[in-house]
Formats: sequence, C-alpha cells, structure tokens
Amino acid sequence: MQQFIGCDAHKRFSVFVAVDERGNATRPVRIEHVRKDYAHFLSQLPKGSEIAVESTGHWYWLVDEMERSGHHVHLANPMEAKKRMGKTNKTDALDAKGLAILLRNGTLPESWIPPGSLRDQRELLRTRMALRDLRSGLKHRIHAAVDRYGLHTDALTDLFGEKGREYLAARLSEFPPETARMVQVQLRALDELAAHVELIEQRIRTEIAPTAEVRLLRSVPGVGEILGPVIGLEIGDVRRFPRAENLASYAGLVPRVFSSGGHTRLGGISRFVNRI
Repeated sequence: MQQFIGCDAHKRFSVFVAVDERGNATRPVRIEHVRKDYAHFLSQLPKGSEIAVESTGHWYWLVDEMERSGHHVHLANPMEAKKRMGKTNKTDALDAKGLAILLRNGTLPESWIPPGSLRDQRELLRTRMALRDLRSGLKHRIHAAVDRYGLHTDALTDLFGEKGREYLAARLSEFPPETARMVQVQLRALDELAAHVELIEQRIRTEIAPTAEVRLLRSVPGVGEILGPVIGLEIGDVRRFPRAENLASYAGLVPRVFSSGGHTRLGGISRFVNRI
C-alpha cells in the first residue's frame, strides 16, 4: 500500500509522519539533522517515496538528501499549507501529518524546486546584490556625517568619485576626530566591497552561460549583462508558469485586490513574492 510522507523540518531536526491510502498515520519519527543519520533514515524508506516538506530557510540540503536517496520530493508553500490544514492545535507531529494528508489528497500547495546548479548560480547574483546594498548603506552613513557637520557641497554630483574623494580628504580635518576616523574606515570598506563586486561580476560573465532566454531578456531596454542573468535565474524554467499573469504575480508586479459590494480597492504587493 502506497504511503505519503510529511516532513516537518526545523533547523536542528525533522519530524516524519507517513499516511497510507486509507488515511492511517504512523507514529511520528524525529530525526536529528546529522547528515549521516539523516541519509541513513531516508535509505530505510521505500524507494521512490512521496515526501512533502515545507520550504523553510534550510530546505536545500534536505531536498538534496531526499532526492539522492531516490525519493520524490514535493516542496510545500508553508503559509498556504497551514491554511489548508485548518488545524486549531499545532505540534511538529500534527504539522508532519497535515503535510502527508495534503499530499495524499492532491491538495498540497507545491512550490517549484530549482535544480541544484541553478540554486548555486543564484548565489553569485544574490551575493553581488547583498554587497551592493552594504555599499549603499556605507555611502548613506558618510553622506549623513557630511551633512551633520555642514560639509556638504552642491558642486559635487558624486561624493565618491575622484573629485568627491579629493573633497573628502581635504575636509577630513573639519570632522571631529573619531568621526573622521570612522569616515576613513568606511571609505576603505567601500573600496574593498567594490573590489569584491568587480570579481563577482567577472565570474558572472564567465560562469553563467548567455542562454537564449538571457539574450532575449537583454534585448529589453535597461536590461544589461548583470540584470539579464538575475531575471533569468530567478525565473528559472518559465514553463512552470501557466500564464503571464502568474509570472507577473511571482515577480511582485501585481497589487492585492479587495473587492466587495461593488467597491474595489487595490492594496500593496503581497510579501509572498520573489523580492530578489
């Protein structure tokens, strides 16, 4: 008799519950997140087991181990899965059982599982964006220090270009001593971040092949050699979206709609979208 397995995954352990075709559930099994033990447990399950696991922040390696053991993994949208379970009580065992029941009933809200190579390549682009955000934060702090002590000037359009750096060096003595030191520290950090970003961009150009999809994206005005791969890798296989509207919603381009009694109001963008 076929079994459907639910996995309630936490950071340090997972709880598994299996439900058969008649709805009978097994006792919950807790497995610590020691890779060797985890792999051993998965190897004891029937080959090709159907397993539902929520898309938590650490699902990559869990799914990799499940697939490596020859099982069929279903990645669940955690918020939607909780709604469909409709439970008033919450325990790890009940969550695992709920996932198994949704999988058995064909009502599990599934998310796409990107191939491992695509997930790995995304790190290049996401790290670049993270470093860019750190760089912007440092620039804001330096601008704020300049403004606090009345050292701003309208003659410069870029405080961090060649002329801007010369201006900061010339006015550094007008800051209080500790503020001056911290401005220098942040300027050195900016230079280090810029060097890292440049190396990452070089690797993006060499490691991420210019696929037909990326070349098509780059034909859009404003989409260049970095933004093209970003969009391409975050979308992944575009065929997973049944309609263009689904892709627009995934990208966070569709506002929420509140319509009742003949009145319609558009709200903000849902937080359950790809924000990269």
